[in-house]
Amino acid sequence: MPLTPLVYWAQRHEEIYLRVELTDAQNIEVHANDTVLQFRGQGHGAKGHNEYEFSLELLHPVKSEVKHRSTQRLVNITLQKQQRGWWSRLTAQERKPVYLAPDFDRWMDESDAEMEIREKVRYGFWSFQGKLCNICLTYYIFKERKKNKTPRQRSNCEYNKFIKQGRTSVIFVDIVSTNIAITIIRLSNFKTGFLLLYNLVQFLGFSWIFINMTVRLFIIGQDSLYDTFHSMADMMFLCQILASVEVLNAAFGVVKTGVVPTLIQVVGRNFILFIVFGSLEEMHNKPVVFFVFLLWSAIEIFRYPFYMLASLNTEWKILTWLRYTVWMPLYPLGVLAEAVAVIQSIPIFDETKLFSIPLPKAIGTSVSFSRFLHIYLILMFLGLFFNFKHLYRQRTKRFSVKKRKAH
Repeated sequence: MPLTPLVYWAQRHEEIYLRVELTDAQNIEVHANDTVLQFRGQGHGAKGHNEYEFSLELLHPVKSEVKHRSTQRLVNITLQKQQRGWWSRLTAQERKPVYLAPDFDRWMDESDAEMEIREKVRYGFWSFQGKLCNICLTYYIFKERKKNKTPRQRSNCEYNKFIKQGRTSVIFVDIVSTNIAITIIRLSNFKTGFLLLYNLVQFLGFSWIFINMTVRLFIIGQDSLYDTFHSMADMMFLCQILASVEVLNAAFGVVKTGVVPTLIQVVGRNFILFIVFGSLEEMHNKPVVFFVFLLWSAIEIFRYPFYMLASLNTEWKILTWLRYTVWMPLYPLGVLAEAVAVIQSIPIFDETKLFSIPLPKAIGTSVSFSRFLHIYLILMFLGLFFNFKHLYRQRTKRFSVKKRKAH
């Protein structure tokens, strides 16, 4: 029976890393054919100095090109995945071989690997920017020397020699590349600064609402339920008007999120705030305003700080958990409170005829706005189902990586 060495593995989105515990390895043969990896080599392993080999049936296909590097202590093998992605395990069979184990020195879950990629891209981009800036500076010095030096001095200048060699096109390309890179950097910095500032303003606004409502409830008691609109409406108006920017961010690709779920939430809230609450003075003193404002702000005081850190490519795990969990009870309760507000406003709209649509005199009546509100109630709960499903899918995708088996 052939001897098998100890093998440790880890992965990234495009590569598989194997570490074979074989000291002073010689005559190494490594072959990859679709989903089968074969290894053979001589060296000092767990059973002394012998010939060791193993064969693995992989979960997904890999490319035939295999890189391996032998050191005095071990053999490192790198496989290229045929399709970029994250494997739930290494082997096709669920039960892994006894000699295979995770390489915890290199182990990462999917979210950590994505963070590593972002850091590499960011470092590479800034390194590229530095090189282009050096080119731009060189060209600037070149122009200044051309201006200030005499013809005799200029004939011996290294830059003139550069031009005589016919390499002026290189200078032109470098200048254009520099200008493009600087433009991209400015836009990237503007995007990061804009998202950071926007989420900070929204966080401060909703925090002010939540803290003030909570403090007023403890100090004033139940009386604070009846004047919530008069004390908090201005700030809520500001925050919800600014929230409209989120629809534009999603539509123009500033942030990677769905346009439809964002539109449903923003339009739904603004309808309740400006139409149901804002246009009817009779609704200003209703306790339902307190519960709607409190539930809205309770969700946002976790959502906006999460987006602030995300704009800086930073994650705080506790905040991430709260952002993807707190909404589960609060979002349905918020929609329920909005539905109560709509139901309470229906008789007021019937009585005041506000927003009613007049019909021709031959018909002799008008279409009450309350009929639209009945339809809107149905749309509210359809929107709740759609958004809840969308948010739950986001939560599952975010946390499912943590639960995958490390084998």
